[in-house]
Amino acid sequence: MSDLYFEEEEFTSQFNGQTIKRIAQQAQPYWKWVLGFLLLIGIVSLQDAIFTYLSKLIIDEGIVVGNRPRLIQLITIYASMIIVQASGVLGFIYLAANLGERIQYDLRRKMFNHLQALSFSYFDKTPVGWIMSRVTSDAGRIADLITWGLIDTTWAVLNLTVSLVFMFIINWQLALVMSLILPILIVIAAQFQKRILTAFRQVRKLNSKLTGVYNENITGVRVVKALTREEKNLQEFDESASHLYRSAYRAAWLSALFLPTVQIVGATALGAIVWYGGWQITIGGLTVGGLQAFISYLTFMLFPIQDLARVYAEMQGSVASAERIFSLIDAKPEIVDRPDAIDPGAIRGDIEFEDVEFYYTQDKPVLADFNLRVKQGETIALVGPTGGGKSTIVNLVCRFYEPKAGIIRMGGLDYTSLTLHGIQSRIGMVLQTPHLFSGTIRENIRYGRLDATDAEVEEAARLAHAHEFIVTLEKGYDSEVGEGGNLLSTGQKQLVSLARAVLAQPDIFIMDEATSSVDTLTEALIQQGMETLMKGCTSFIIAHRLSTIKKADRILVIENGRIAEMGSHAELIRARGHYYSLYTKQFRQETEQQRIDEAFEREKIPLTI
Repeated sequence: MSDLYFEEEEFTSQFNGQTIKRIAQQAQPYWKWVLGFLLLIGIVSLQDAIFTYLSKLIIDEGIVVGNRPRLIQLITIYASMIIVQASGVLGFIYLAANLGERIQYDLRRKMFNHLQALSFSYFDKTPVGWIMSRVTSDAGRIADLITWGLIDTTWAVLNLTVSLVFMFIINWQLALVMSLILPILIVIAAQFQKRILTAFRQVRKLNSKLTGVYNENITGVRVVKALTREEKNLQEFDESASHLYRSAYRAAWLSALFLPTVQIVGATALGAIVWYGGWQITIGGLTVGGLQAFISYLTFMLFPIQDLARVYAEMQGSVASAERIFSLIDAKPEIVDRPDAIDPGAIRGDIEFEDVEFYYTQDKPVLADFNLRVKQGETIALVGPTGGGKSTIVNLVCRFYEPKAGIIRMGGLDYTSLTLHGIQSRIGMVLQTPHLFSGTIRENIRYGRLDATDAEVEEAARLAHAHEFIVTLEKGYDSEVGEGGNLLSTGQKQLVSLARAVLAQPDIFIMDEATSSVDTLTEALIQQGMETLMKGCTSFIIAHRLSTIKKADRILVIENGRIAEMGSHAELIRARGHYYSLYTKQFRQETEQQRIDEAFEREKIPLTI
C-alpha cells in the first residue's frame, strides 16, 4: 500500500540551469544524430514555407495570367519538393526515434547499475514504486524532451521565423500587423497549456488512488465479505470517483476551451488581414495570390504556437523527471569499500561483535553495547520478540549495514577491511518469503553459482531435498517458476532457495523464519536440507517456531537489543527463564492445536473458519 499512496513529487515551477545542462549531456555522445535530425527538420520547415509561396506564384503567374508553361513548371517544382520533403520527414523521424531509444537505454542502464551499488538502507527507505517510476516513465520523459521536444521546438521556431520572413517579402505592412498579434497568441497558448497540464497532473494522482482502491478491494475481497464492508467501501469509492470526475471534467473543459480561444484570436487577425489585404489589392499593393499566401501563413502559424506552448508546459514535467532521475543517480551508497580493502576469498574463522551499537534513527537505538563471539562452524539461533534486534544482527553480519559504534571482526580482521563482494559472495540466505526470479527452476538454483553444471545443480537440489518435487513437474528442472515464483507453493520456493544456497557453498549461512509459512512435512525436508548445508558453515537462524532450533549449538534470546539469555536448548530449558517461557507456551499451543485437529479427523467434521 505504501507504494500506491507514496506522494508524487511536485513538478518544479522554475527551470534549473544545471539540470537542463545535464539533460543536454545525455545527448552529447550522439551529437551527430542530433545535428542530423535538426538539419533535416530545418529543411522540412523551410520547404513548408516555400510550398505556401509556390502556391502564390501558381495563382499569380500561372492561373490568373493563363501562363500554362509557367504553371506546369511551378507544379513540377512543387511535386519534386514533396518527394524531397517526404525523404526528410522519414529521415528525421528515424533518427529521432532511434536517439530516443538510445537515451532511454543509457539512462536506465545508469540507474540500474547505480542501484546495484547502493546500500541496503536505500531500498529500506525508498518505495519500489518510486524507483520503478524513475526507471520507466521518467526516463521516457527525458528522451521525449531531447528528441520530439527538440524537434517540435525547432520546427515551431523555424516555421514562425520563415513564415514571417516570407510575409515581409510579400507585404511588409501586413507582416507588421501579424508581428503585433503573434505575441498575444503565444501568451494565451502558454497560459492555457500551463493550466491544462496542472489539471491533468491532478487527474493522474487521483486516478492512481482510485486504482489503489480497486486493487485493495479485489485482493482483499474475502476480508471485505467477512466483515460486511461492502457499503462502507462503496461510499469511499464513490467519494474517490467523484473527486476524479470533477478533476477530469475541469481538465477536459480547459482542453476544450483552449483551441477555440486561439482560433478566435487567429480569426480576428485573419479578419484584419482580409480587410486590409483587400484594400491593398484595390490599390495594387497586393496580389490575389499574395493575400491567399498571407492567409495560409497565418493559419500555418497557429499550429507552431500551440506546439511551443505544449512543449514549454511539458518541459516543466521533464525537468522535474530529470531532477528525480539525477537524485537517484547521485545517491551515495552508505557502505563502500575502503581503498585498502581486500577480498579474502573465503570467510573462515570466528565472527566477533565488540561493543557494537546500531540504530536506524538516532533517537531509537536497536543494539547497545552488544558483544558476541561466534566460533567457526557454530550454529547460532536468535529468538525473541519482534523488534528486539534479531534481523539487525543478521543484517550487520551481511554488512547490509555497519555498526554506528564498536567493531565486527571476521577471522580476526575488522570486516570493514574486507571488500563487500568478498563478504557477501560467501553468504547464503533463505528468507521467510523466498524470492525466485522469472525463469526455470534450473536457472534459479544456478543463480547462486553461474558456472555450475547441470549435474551440480541437480546434486544441490538432492541435498536440499528439492529434487523429489522437481522431477514430478512436467518439465522438471526446466519448469518455469513464474514471476516471483508464483507458480510454486511457498514450501517449494523454500526448497529451491535452499538448493540455491547449497550450490553457492557459502561460508556463512543465514535462515530467517524460513519454516514459519510451511507445513510440518515441508518443514522436515527443509530442516534436513539445512543440516546438509550447515556442515562446516557458520550459521545464524532466526526462528519463531522453536522446534526448529533444538539442535543449534547456542540459542540467544534477544530483547531490546541485548542478549537476555544464551545457551543450548537443554541448558535454557533447565534455567526456566525467558526461553523456557517461550518454548512451553508455544509447545502447549501446538499440542492443543494437534488435539483439535485429531478430534475433527476422528469425527470427520469439516474444519471451517
